[in-house]
Amino acid sequence: MTGVDPSRLDEQQLMKELETIHRTRHDTLLYGSNDALRAHNERMAQLEGEYLRRNPRRPVAAGRTREGARERSCAEAASPRTPAS
Repeated sequence: MTGVDPSRLDEQQLMKELETIHRTRHDTLLYGSNDALRAHNERMAQLEGEYLRRNPRRPVAAGRTREGARERSCAEAASPRTPAS
């Protein structure tokens, strides 16, 4: 494993690690070697898993669920678009 075991990170360190790995994700996907992408995937899974373990009742935005996305799609389809002036 690369990096500190996520279970040993305090809350602030865990959030900083998550912010960093999410910020670097796109470049790793586009330009990283297969080994770099594999390591990135593994580390991201470890960090996100630890976050979810610590926050099992985290707030979930309604729009980020399947039902919320369906409602949003239906509402967008039902409302006519007004032309820009």
